Amino acid sequence: MRWPWNTMWRPMRRRRRRGGIELRWLTARSWTQRWYPQGIDVGERRGRRALAVSWFRQDASGRHLASRVVLVDRERARRIDIVLAVADDDGVLQPAPIHAGGLAWFGDRLFAAATGQGIWEFDLGALRRVHGTEAQRIRGGTSRRDRRTTVVAVRTRRHPVALRCSFLGRVFDADGTPLPRVLIGEYRGQETGAIGEFTIPDGTDGGFVERERFTPGIRHMQGAVRWGDRYFVSQSDHLRPGVLWSGPRPSLTRTPVALPVGCEDLALDPDDELLWTLGEHPWRRVVRGIPFAALGLRRHGGGTDPRT
Repeated sequence: MRWPWNTMWRPMRRRRRRGGIELRWLTARSWTQRWYPQGIDVGERRGRRALAVSWFRQDASGRHLASRVVLVDRERARRIDIVLAVADDDGVLQPAPIHAGGLAWFGDRLFAAATGQGIWEFDLGALRRVHGTEAQRIRGGTSRRDRRTTVVAVRTRRHPVALRCSFLGRVFDADGTPLPRVLIGEYRGQETGAIGEFTIPDGTDGGFVERERFTPGIRHMQGAVRWGDRYFVSQSDHLRPGVLWSGPRPSLTRTPVALPVGCEDLALDPDDELLWTLGEHPWRRVVRGIPFAALGLRRHGGGTDPRT
């Protein structure tokens, strides 16, 4: 049985970690320096719940070549690679060379942060299959291996946003109800990076509508999500474990919860009551689910007081 096309069996090793979940890549994805994982979100594809992890490809000089999203079936430990593409003026598909530092998955609509280029939207409901030299071009590759059949999602819209758009995260009510909103934030070397909350476009004509914006005073921010009135922000620290900040908007506080080395995006998973994140560095790559209990969160309320 295939899900939903050709997929790889057991692409990741799964183990429990202090009540949470830790997934590790079992292939060259664990150490390659050609592809780097960045964004993460949780959604559903053909009736099966999946994790979406974005990757970008670069050459030896660090130039971006292509991007992809890997959907990992949580129950069957299988994955499918979806290469992101754009159609040029002649309708020819070209690679989407974006950093894809954050993802927000709404049904068939996948939004990806395109640093300095706004938010790009892709349609997961109209995937294409390409092969040969076309697949090689869209992958940004040069080897014959890059010519194998590739599943492609094509960009439907490019949304301008008045922020750097380094990362992208979902917004939920305190009871776990997903809202049609996202947090869009900026990675900065100084403490000047801003986070804005936006309503996502409704249909094909609207754009992202900004509701509010604030500057938390945290440098090297990599991801942000909101649950009720609590924000969660990830902060990378080179080759040291990442830092998780949490709390209401005016008073984010550093938590004792350590994030992976080279931490990136964040994603809330109300169904499994996990906060997902990932690490990007070769040989240290991991996808980690942190239990809500470790964060002082309860999906349906209750007696647990928030810890920040």
